[in-house]
Amino acid sequence: TLPKLLESLGGAEFAGMTNQSIDEALQKAGISQKFINEMVIPVMRVNYGQTVNINAFVGAVSLTGSDSDLWAVEGGNKRVCSGLLYSAKAHVITGKVTSVGFKNRPQRNGKVSMFYEVNYETELGTDYSMYDVVVIAVPLRSGKPNITFQDFSLPGKNLLGQYQQTVSTLIHGRLNTSYFGYPDPRYFRSTTILTMEYADGFFLSVSASNPVELPTQMPTQARVWKVFSPEPLTKDQLGQLFTSYTTVHETKWSAYPRYSSRVAIPPIILHNHVYYLNAIEWAASAMEMSAISAKNIALLSFHRWYQRLDRINQDGLQQKLKSEL
Repeated sequence: TLPKLLESLGGAEFAGMTNQSIDEALQKAGISQKFINEMVIPVMRVNYGQTVNINAFVGAVSLTGSDSDLWAVEGGNKRVCSGLLYSAKAHVITGKVTSVGFKNRPQRNGKVSMFYEVNYETELGTDYSMYDVVVIAVPLRSGKPNITFQDFSLPGKNLLGQYQQTVSTLIHGRLNTSYFGYPDPRYFRSTTILTMEYADGFFLSVSASNPVELPTQMPTQARVWKVFSPEPLTKDQLGQLFTSYTTVHETKWSAYPRYSSRVAIPPIILHNHVYYLNAIEWAASAMEMSAISAKNIALLSFHRWYQRLDRINQDGLQQKLKSEL
């Protein structure tokens, strides 16, 4: 389970971070309200589009993103996915999954074989494939059943949740530095602009979208900027942020869960051999968290398939790992 996974990583205190807000946790640690308002809230807004009422675990994950010692993937994070598929020599079916059904079939020896029928749509039409194990690696959102489940019941508690909309807009243009208090753009050196909570704010952050090998650019030159906002930017708002621009590319998406200070964590196991990778998003949403969830499910499904149940939820695992290290 996800609570057990978090506990194995950092003990009961680690798992307990999902049951208090980052605001509460930081105040208990002696962090001033002024620092929280001016430094922590802007980081929460750029990373999760939310404020310090999110749980302390996802808040801590968000704060790590403010460190200077971060890595970037040249060519974009999508190369991690394509690289993993290539390395695993996976057979990829390009299509949209519509349903997962539980099937059983009598065998000649009197036993019953059980499997899952995955139905999907491709450019050539509808099709299906049979699998022993299914991993759902897409958010199951409340009110938007992107995948239906047939002939078996899902654990209803805490499964479907609300997701937070974020609009990512890439603009190639010249930033209006006067809007940020710099009439002369030559003196504007910032590449990332974060925001506090205020009533009239229409954007969460503005940042330069740079390649891994950063070329030298003058502030007066046109470049690509990335704006995060809760709603699509209007022409008037774009005009406030930029003196001129040539290209605007907007992506509106449900980027991450809508967090609260008390997390209702969905189950990892949805049925006998159906697993939910995105359950971990409700502790914290990040590419690294998805990788942890993927490895956990790979081990969990392997041990359950071969009935090695003593290897699941091992007591004292954290201490055992510390001793080995």
